[in-house]
Amino acid sequence: MKGYLRTAAVSLPMHLGDIAANETEIGIAIEALRMQGVQLAVFPELCLTGATLGDLLLQPIVTEACMEAARRLAEKAGDMAVVIGLPVQQGDRLENCAAVLQAGRIEGLVSKQQLGGSTGDDRFFTPGSMPAPGPRMGDAPVAGPGRLFKLGDCTFAVVFGTDAASPLALGSAAALSGADVIVCPDASCALAGGHQARLHQLESLSAAAHAGYVYACPGFGESTADLVFDGWCGILENGKLLAEGGRFALTGSTAVADIDVERLRFKRQRDTAFRRLRQGHPMRRHPAEVIALNDPIPFRLPLRRPIDPMPFLPQGKDADARMLEIINIQTTGLMTRLKAIRCKDITIGISGGLDSTMAVLIAARAFDQLKLSRKGIHAITMPGMGTGKRTKSNADKLMEALGVDAIEIDIKPAVLQHFRDIGHDEGCHDTTYENCQARERTQILMDYANRVNGIVLGTGDMSEEALGFCTYNGDHMSMYNPNCTVPKTLMRGLVKYLSENCFDEAVRLVCADILATPVSPELLPNITGELTQRTEDILGDYALHDFFLYHQQSSGASPEKLRMLALQAFDGVYSEDVVDQQLATFIKKFYTQQFKRNCVPDGPKVGSVGLSPRGDWQMPSDMVSALWKSQLKG
Repeated sequence: MKGYLRTAAVSLPMHLGDIAANETEIGIAIEALRMQGVQLAVFPELCLTGATLGDLLLQPIVTEACMEAARRLAEKAGDMAVVIGLPVQQGDRLENCAAVLQAGRIEGLVSKQQLGGSTGDDRFFTPGSMPAPGPRMGDAPVAGPGRLFKLGDCTFAVVFGTDAASPLALGSAAALSGADVIVCPDASCALAGGHQARLHQLESLSAAAHAGYVYACPGFGESTADLVFDGWCGILENGKLLAEGGRFALTGSTAVADIDVERLRFKRQRDTAFRRLRQGHPMRRHPAEVIALNDPIPFRLPLRRPIDPMPFLPQGKDADARMLEIINIQTTGLMTRLKAIRCKDITIGISGGLDSTMAVLIAARAFDQLKLSRKGIHAITMPGMGTGKRTKSNADKLMEALGVDAIEIDIKPAVLQHFRDIGHDEGCHDTTYENCQARERTQILMDYANRVNGIVLGTGDMSEEALGFCTYNGDHMSMYNPNCTVPKTLMRGLVKYLSENCFDEAVRLVCADILATPVSPELLPNITGELTQRTEDILGDYALHDFFLYHQQSSGASPEKLRMLALQAFDGVYSEDVVDQQLATFIKKFYTQQFKRNCVPDGPKVGSVGLSPRGDWQMPSDMVSALWKSQLKG
C-alpha cells in the first residue's frame, strides 16, 4: 500500500550461545512474517548469540559462526529487510552490530555507539565508528547510525536502544537526516516500573521526531544470573503506540503494524521547529550515505494499525480528563476575552440544539469563575418558521435551569416583512427563505449586544465550518466563538460531560433530552411542531464527515486514502456506496466554502486540528478542486 510500511518487531526464545538454534528460530519467524506481508522486521540486539553471553563473545569461533548465520538468513529474507544483532570482529576491535539483510546480501552493518548498558557490554565491545566512509566487512559497509537505508518509498535508520535514549538522541539525529522510521534493537533488562518509563521515552522520541519507532528487546532464555529480560516489542508512530507484543512470554512476542510514512512527512512539513533544526543539523553539511535496498513487495489490505472511527472523541481511561481540559480551554478563552475588553454582558441565540447548549454552558461556567451574574448572559430564543416544539421547550427549560436572562423574540413578522421588501415569495422555500431567518437572528443578537454593551457569543462548530453549512453573515458571524474548533462528534461528548459533572440535576435532565434530539437547522415550515428537517439527511452522517476532516487535516490524506481508511474504520457500519457519496459531498463542500472560513471570528483552538485562516488552514477561496475530485469514485 503506497505511503505505508508494514513493520514487525520480534523477540524469540533465546538459546544462549547456541547460534544455530537461534538462526533456526529467526529463519522460521522470517518465513511467517513474509506470509503477513511484512516489509521491515527487527530482532533484538545480539539475537544470534544472546546479550548475556559475556566474555565468550570475544572468541573468534562465535563471531565467525554469527557472520555465516547472517549470510544464510539473508537468503531467507527475500525482499523483506531484516535487522538482526550480532558481534562483529574488525581487526583488534569487537563491535556490537546490527546487520541489515535482504535478498541474499548483508546490505549494511550498523555498530552501537553508547556502550555500558545493563549488560555491561563496554567490557568487551568497542564503540562503533561514526558515519561514512567506514570500514567494510566483506561486501557489507560498517558504520554508525548516520547511515540510512532506502526501502521503497521509506527511509529507515538502525539505532540501538541505548543510542536512541542517550542524551545525544541519535534516533532524533537520524530523523533530522531523513529517516522516516527508526529501527531500534535493544538489550535492556526488566526493572519494576521500567517498562512504563521505556514506553514513555519511546513515545516522546517518536513524537518529537515525527518518526516511526520499531523496537525489540530480548526475553526468555537470556541468563538470569543478575538480570531478567521481558521480551517486549513495540511499534510507535508520532508518539502513539500502534502495536505491541506481550512481556515475559515463554514463546516470545511479535508486534506487526503499518506505519503511515506519508503522515510522518506531512507532520514534519507542518512543523516549523523540525524544519529549522533540520536546516542547522550537521548532517546537512555532511550528508549520510543512503544504501538503496530492493523495493519491498506490496502488502494486502486491511491495514495492520488501529483506525479510530471517532478520532476527535477522547476515549479510554483518560477520556474524562481530556474532556475537562477541552472545556477549560474554551472557558479560559472566553474569560480572557471578557476581561480584556471589560465586558460583563453577552448575547447568545438559544435554539435547543447541541451547539448553542454547549456555548451557553461554557458561558455560564466562565461567568461563575469571573464572579459575574449569570443575568449578564442574555439568552435569546428566536422562533421562526421551522422551530419545533421539542427544541423550543428544551431551550426554555435550559435557560430557566441556568438562571440566565431569558428573552424571546419571534422573528416571523420581521422575516415576512423582509420577504416583502426584497420581493421574495414566502411560499418559495429556497435558500433565500432559510438564510433570511438566519440573518434576522444574527441582526437581533448584534443589536441587542449593542443595547447591553456586550458581545455576541457564537455557537457554530468546526464540522459546519468545514462543510460551509452556515449562513454567510448569519450564524456564521459573532464576536467570539468558543465552539469554533469543536467538531460535531466531539460536541455530544462535551455536552454530556459538562451537564453531568459541572451543573445541577435540572441542567443534566434537559441536556439529556437535547442530546437525544436529531441535529436540525429548523428553517423550513413546520405546521405540526415536530422535527421534520434533519441535517444528516441533507449532508450525511457527521461521523463520516468528521473522520474525513480529521485525516485530511492531520495527515494530508488524499481522497483515495480517505476512502480506504473510512472503509476499514466503518466496516459493517456504512456501505461502500454511502462512503463514496459522503466523501464526494465532503470534497465538494470543503473545497468551495473557504470564503466563509476566511472571515470567521476569533475562538480557541482545543485540539490538533483547526480551520482558522490566521494560523491553521490557508487556502484560496477561488481554487480549482479538479485534482481532488479526480480521485472520487464514479
